[in-house]
Amino acid sequence: MLDSSDLLVIGECVADIVRLPDAADRVHPGGSPANVAYGLARLGHATTLLTQLGADANGRLIRDHLTGAGVDVRTDGSTAPTPSAAVTLDGAGRATYTFEITWTLGAVSLERPPAHVHTGSIATVSEPGATTVVAALESLRAAATVSYDPNVRPELMGDHGAAVRRAELCVALSDVVKASDEDLEWLYPGEDPVRAAERWLAAGPAVVLVTRGGDGAFAVLPDGRVSVEALPSEVVDTVGAGDAFMSGALHALAAHGLLGAAGRERLRAALDRATVTDVLRHAAASAAVTVGRAGASPPDAAELDTVLHRM
Repeated sequence: MLDSSDLLVIGECVADIVRLPDAADRVHPGGSPANVAYGLARLGHATTLLTQLGADANGRLIRDHLTGAGVDVRTDGSTAPTPSAAVTLDGAGRATYTFEITWTLGAVSLERPPAHVHTGSIATVSEPGATTVVAALESLRAAATVSYDPNVRPELMGDHGAAVRRAELCVALSDVVKASDEDLEWLYPGEDPVRAAERWLAAGPAVVLVTRGGDGAFAVLPDGRVSVEALPSEVVDTVGAGDAFMSGALHALAAHGLLGAAGRERLRAALDRATVTDVLRHAAASAAVTVGRAGASPPDAAELDTVLHRM
């Protein structure tokens, strides 16, 4: 089974400035990779996050948030301001974003190679830091399993064709891929998300997970497709829901012994429909907890178990 100290997440931290009608702004620690690292730590995994943080109030807020959950935060010493995103919520709690982000991640040495690496979002498309991230995946994947979530932010993706090529490169380097149906629609307009996921599966991953908001989620694997329904939840907001889904999925895969260099062969040979269903259940339950409270606030292990026992 994966040693929990061997989880590495590479990617951005973002201060989410949440704006509601007739209310004061609220600042929440965010950034998709940072949310995944936080979610993994909340679930009991000693996780390292390789990122950038400014020496400002938002940077201190995010660092305290992450380290408070047990995340080992590593930075490259950049002096750029902490990235921020203005998050506007509509009446249904759906979020739209306006970003102020600089991503210049440089190389950071690690004491030992991790057993699993997760990345995605802005960190894999915004240069010059994206080149560092891809190089790290290429270097580390010989001894580590890799997961990837494009977490598309249209305002920051740049040229569409280049963004698609970068996403497909990251997919090919990965063992586990997660995307939303909205991500796939942006990348491949008008294409059935099942077909897009199947094409990604053929490029190299062992499994592709696709979230569909209130319509649940499905996984594509070599012997077919597995689906789960979304759990009923009173939605406060959807900030961080996809990231909680990702951390819940990785938590379940680790519990099944399917991550890490030793788990890669099992991941590709023994990932049956029952196991994938269990992974999706954990992921959906984690997301359901998160949408029920403000900001990217994923469950701890006890909260996740409570929801799973109700399913």
